[in-house]
Amino acid sequence: MKLTKEQIHGMSESYKKAKAQHIAQKAVTKNGILQSAEDVDVLKSLSPANFAFAIDVDKEAVANQKMSGRCWMFACLNTLRFHIEKELDLPKGTFELSQAYLAFYNKLERAAWFMDHIVKTADKDLDDREVDWLISAPMQDGGDWDMVCALVKKYGVVPHQAMAETHCTNNTAELNTVLSNLLRKDAITLRSMAREGKDTTATQLEMLDAVYRILAVCFGEPPEKFDFQYEDAKGVYHADFDITPLEFYKKYVGIDLDDYIGVINVPGDDRPYDRMYAIEDSDQIPERPNLYLNVAMDDLKALVIAQLKAGEPIWFGSDVLQHCDRMAGVMAKDLYDLDAMFDIDLHMDKAQRYDMKDSLPTHAMVIAGVDFDKDGKPSKWKIENSWGTENDGKKTGNNGYFVCDDWWFDNFVYEVAINKKYMTDEQKKVLETEPIVWPFWNSFNPVSSL
Repeated sequence: MKLTKEQIHGMSESYKKAKAQHIAQKAVTKNGILQSAEDVDVLKSLSPANFAFAIDVDKEAVANQKMSGRCWMFACLNTLRFHIEKELDLPKGTFELSQAYLAFYNKLERAAWFMDHIVKTADKDLDDREVDWLISAPMQDGGDWDMVCALVKKYGVVPHQAMAETHCTNNTAELNTVLSNLLRKDAITLRSMAREGKDTTATQLEMLDAVYRILAVCFGEPPEKFDFQYEDAKGVYHADFDITPLEFYKKYVGIDLDDYIGVINVPGDDRPYDRMYAIEDSDQIPERPNLYLNVAMDDLKALVIAQLKAGEPIWFGSDVLQHCDRMAGVMAKDLYDLDAMFDIDLHMDKAQRYDMKDSLPTHAMVIAGVDFDKDGKPSKWKIENSWGTENDGKKTGNNGYFVCDDWWFDNFVYEVAINKKYMTDEQKKVLETEPIVWPFWNSFNPVSSL
């Protein structure tokens, strides 16, 4: 459509009659869209004064991923921390696992994965959809539940003091740029060798040696052994010397991550419920494939509540910034009335938003509690985030904890990590079925989500 000046004049005349939008214009031009559209009554209903939950399993100190996309890793380590603190009777909020340790191995594994897939697709042209997707962002921070489980099972975990955060772990943009530049250059060599029928194994190892060197400079080298010393809540001193990360995981975490599965709610006619799903080219950590059980939202919430009732917090993936006041830590249906402010209709259902990429799983956090209404139905959910307790000197949420209403949970929660023991017999049978495989460009691919 080619716009004419007459058509634009007609739009202007229409706007002159939109008196409500003239009032909105004064507020928006001064305060911005969201602040002008925010409903203070919704904020009050979910404010810290009402921060009480019928089931509340987690009051740990909130971590801070800062300027990095490691939310999926932080959320998993926060759930593991919960089990360690409970097992060792540690004072609340005094213990944290090292996110830098797993981030080091995640980037090394991801570089190896990228090289393998570059060789695998060497016979395809650069403008092939898969090749273009691979080289568009060789190194990112995103990941998913199965990926972090695979990292933990392979490399173990260490306390934060055994490998602390650095400037480059807290702000990963520069490192990702350097590694992406290097991997793209390496891809030229690997594609050429593969097309000539040459074995690329030795060359890939040399290239990975350079990746390791970059990571060591930016993160420091991961410890092979460390000393674990702590005082429990009774003030009793404990020490465990020369322990390896895998020994620490097996000895102190106390849960088997193989017992947990990613349960998702992604509605759509071509995404039937009660089926298993996998994603092409999502095997960044090949020891554990990314598998998902897609269920109706009521079934997903029943599993979440069962796990919360057993006293265990839950890793989950969501679209965090939808209907969200980041500073207040509130996510709710009527938080922003954009329809009235602009006189438009923004409604789409969850399937439509997902199909149109209007809403995607972008952030992982921890479900720490739930409250119920007078009929026993969920009314609000307690969320442990990993954005710290302050932002620009101002408090974030309730000491870093967020709260969402049940409508938000229904519409923007996409995945939860559930222990299989809470599943129905029918759901357990589905776990054994052959998964439907989504293409690599699917929005759920952990390479480009979370």
